[in-house]
Amino acid sequence: MVRHPRKTSLRTIALLIFFLIHCLLPGCTTAPQIIAYGASAPTSEHSITCRDIVAALEHNHYNRRQVDDTLSSLLLERYLNDLDPSRSCFCAADIKEFEQYRFILDDAVHAGNLAPAFAIYKCYQERLAEQLTFIVKELTSNSASIRFDDNETLETDRSRAPWPEDRRALRHLWQKRITASLLNLKLAGKPLEEARRLLIQRATIQLQQLHQVNSDDVFQIFMNALTHLYDPHTEYLAPRSSENFTISMSLSLEGIGAVLQNDNEYTKIVSLVPGGPADASKQLKPGDRIIGVGEGADGDIINVIGWRIDDVVQRIRGPKQTLVRLEIIPAQASDEHQTKIVTLMRDTIKLEHQAARTTTVTIGDGTALRKIGIITIPTFYLDVRGQQAHMPQYRSTAGDVRRLLEQLRAEQVDGIVIDLRDNGGGSLQEALLLLGMLLPEGPLVQVRAANGEVTVLNDNDPSVLYDGPLAIVVNRLSASASEIVAAAIQDYRRGIIIGEPTFGKGTVQSLQTMRRGQLKITQATFYRISGKSTQHAGVDPDIEYPSLLDTSRIGERTLPHALPCDALDPVPYTVNTAIAALVPQLQARHQERMAHDPDYQYVQEMIAFLKETRHKTIISLNEEIRRREDAAAKQRRLACENRRRTAKQMPLLSALDNATADNATDTTAQLPERDPILQEAGRVLADMIALSAKRSQQTEKPYAR
Repeated sequence: MVRHPRKTSLRTIALLIFFLIHCLLPGCTTAPQIIAYGASAPTSEHSITCRDIVAALEHNHYNRRQVDDTLSSLLLERYLNDLDPSRSCFCAADIKEFEQYRFILDDAVHAGNLAPAFAIYKCYQERLAEQLTFIVKELTSNSASIRFDDNETLETDRSRAPWPEDRRALRHLWQKRITASLLNLKLAGKPLEEARRLLIQRATIQLQQLHQVNSDDVFQIFMNALTHLYDPHTEYLAPRSSENFTISMSLSLEGIGAVLQNDNEYTKIVSLVPGGPADASKQLKPGDRIIGVGEGADGDIINVIGWRIDDVVQRIRGPKQTLVRLEIIPAQASDEHQTKIVTLMRDTIKLEHQAARTTTVTIGDGTALRKIGIITIPTFYLDVRGQQAHMPQYRSTAGDVRRLLEQLRAEQVDGIVIDLRDNGGGSLQEALLLLGMLLPEGPLVQVRAANGEVTVLNDNDPSVLYDGPLAIVVNRLSASASEIVAAAIQDYRRGIIIGEPTFGKGTVQSLQTMRRGQLKITQATFYRISGKSTQHAGVDPDIEYPSLLDTSRIGERTLPHALPCDALDPVPYTVNTAIAALVPQLQARHQERMAHDPDYQYVQEMIAFLKETRHKTIISLNEEIRRREDAAAKQRRLACENRRRTAKQMPLLSALDNATADNATDTTAQLPERDPILQEAGRVLADMIALSAKRSQQTEKPYAR
């Protein structure tokens, strides 16, 4: 293992002192007895599981990285940041105290000794309890003295801020956060007394939850601080999380169909399950942050800022055909007080709701009308039970797409667009079968295992179901199997890729059962047949048409410790040189159209506006200043929308409410004929058809008499 020079003897002494203090006290067993509010001591099962996880990471993870001093130092920093991402609980003195653990955590986890992890968590619990108690006290007794006319500001992104110097600095920060929270609620239309009540309720519930934390919770947080140093998708699932994971994978979850993750103190929507209530409602989008959950049509909305994600999921989940109301901060909001309420009917997420579907649109290219077929594939699904039971018509992506391709061929479409936007992957087998319908026999993807062995997955069927003009539409949420499809089509130059750079997930995980819970561990990576990797880099489109997704916060490249992009040797394959030669001309025609396209100009303006607002992390605590900023932001969005409407000869708006703003900026929620990206994909195919015909005429030899 890597060691710091000339520190081994000091390290041994430090460890000896640590074990004497924590393990040899009266009544101690092999598992140190750390009592911290609801977080009981680690159990012997936790100790064994810890050692097993370390062994699995060192021997089975794709990286084969050793848990040594270097990783120990990173583990301390990751654990502290996971516990206190806003740097509002610990102060500099606490951080200094934790320095004793920096280079001994590796030895501790190898030995299954969780005393350091639980000691740090105990301090965190005490500090958080102190903060929440302070909030309740201030709002109960001193809320009348809180002013909104001072010129103070608050840094909302404290991930890189220095730790507060002392307890006094912490309390000053807490006071400013109280003012900011009250002001946000006031700007959102809440009376001051109601805002005060809501914040007291939030802090009180968090205190109750803090006392309910158990040893499984602490163990999971610490283990994931370790596993996430290997890569973002390697994860320890405690028994409750493991159960939730199994439910979500079986698609039997009765809820809203949204994938959630922590984002500092918020719960953020990462993606929507195709066909689920959230997806069908068109009211929620990736990047939205959930701040409150209410039961039924009129139940109180409970503020969930600062809650553990498991508890948020538990509150959202419920029996089908029941209502749940979510209070969210939309991803496109320019300020955190711009919230809205979304009402959803819980339902079982069924396979048929995620099935591929088709429609057609008519595109004019100036000389002719082209009939374009569109196949939307929300996910790569497979009814495994039906397949294993040899049912004659079990549901699968490949089976459904085969039927849709045959249907479109019968309708004599001029070209086909396959829409993979928001498709986060799924069955690799189904993705490869789809490619087999579009490509002649040959390699499709390469897979490299942790031992370095490379396997090439091939299509061995020379027949092609559809060989006409083809475009694939992708966005930032197209991931994994979707990226494999887009990459193969691009490498063969079988068609044109349109949209924005994809997510960049090119890794393969498997589940391992532990003594307690499960370990989801990365064991292989995907590579294109060209040798390039989709990992981290994703697939760059041939023709770029951006969306309003916040790409600075979505994608593999935004995740800490993501595996890098590397390369393999290419495998032999044949490039369609005719399509390759057309790409520059197709790009030029696209750029010429976009220079005058009102939807494209609108998206570009909104991206610039949202980039400004998202990067503004210092907010004023002065009500008058905030109201001026809010009015200016609304006026700018209104002007942007009305410019789009003027160009499209639509009625102008006098005001822009949330619903109108969402409809204006959402493309995937609209009908294909109103979706500007699908419209442009159709135009690109029309160009391809016209250019291909022109090229054929130029190269055609005259008949010799």
